[in-house]
Amino acid sequence: METARQLVDADIDLFRSGIWKPRTRPGVFEGKGSIALPWLKRVKEETGLKTTVEVANAKQVDKALAFGIDVLWIGARSTANPFSVQEIADALQGVDIPVMVKNPVNPDLELWVGAIERVQATGIKKIAAIHRGFSTYSKSMFRNEPYWEIPIELRRRMPEIPLLCDNSHICGNRIELLNVAQYALDLNYDGLMTETHCDPDHALSDAHQQITPATYKLLIDKLVFKREMTDDRDFLEYMDFIRQQIDELDLEVLDLLAKRMKLSEEIGKHKKHNRISILQLKRWNEILEKAKDMGRERGLSEGFISHYLSAVHQESILKQTQVKVEDQPL
Repeated sequence: METARQLVDADIDLFRSGIWKPRTRPGVFEGKGSIALPWLKRVKEETGLKTTVEVANAKQVDKALAFGIDVLWIGARSTANPFSVQEIADALQGVDIPVMVKNPVNPDLELWVGAIERVQATGIKKIAAIHRGFSTYSKSMFRNEPYWEIPIELRRRMPEIPLLCDNSHICGNRIELLNVAQYALDLNYDGLMTETHCDPDHALSDAHQQITPATYKLLIDKLVFKREMTDDRDFLEYMDFIRQQIDELDLEVLDLLAKRMKLSEEIGKHKKHNRISILQLKRWNEILEKAKDMGRERGLSEGFISHYLSAVHQESILKQTQVKVEDQPL
């Protein structure tokens, strides 16, 4: 209640509360469950804030609806399981309530799209997607790696679906919350889901990523909100001029890549003639490390160079495996 009271003047749309908390390991705090639903009803009555909770099965859907919860969200672990999503969708048949769908735990766009489509099939019109990052074994500054290209592709395929950024779960800490929130807004996200607590250090879950309502207000004040487009003629003309140059460069790059692949095919033929394996790890490592150094000198990040060259390398391998060579005499 104290957290809710402190958020009344924060201009938020929804008061988010996870009363059913799916946890990786047993024995940790998993929320208060159904006993907390009257508390959320009280939040709504006393503060006027609309409420939203995570639901993972039909029983939770029924209980949340019975207590007047305004919006439901499907969590990352549920999104990863089509059976769970379908159970929730079946429970929502004939119900007019907004639903938010978080991305699955693993970086799988099709699971995310599929979960949204299952909810859409119930007839629900108000659906939003929540980007909360993805689990990864690699070391990262984030709790959940953003993999921004995945929500960007989701938006390309489903432009009508509002996209929110759960910067708290992406960061897993308080330090990067502002940077991630700003990055999301720069990508034209429609909103944020940020965790607040009246006493973050003593929160029963995810304490390191929570901030006080007062700190949240400061974060929002620091954000720069941008518009997607303008009708300023000079701006638009200059953008068209620059974009035309980019289009021309893209065409040059494609032509160069096509020439590169022709050379890869020649290499593939020569390897087949001489019964040499296609994958040459030493050569690949030399190319990659050299390109990283040259890219760095040109202001290109190592991550970009690695992704780009990995794609080129895979296409080169494919071209080499597909070459046909006439049988040579022994």
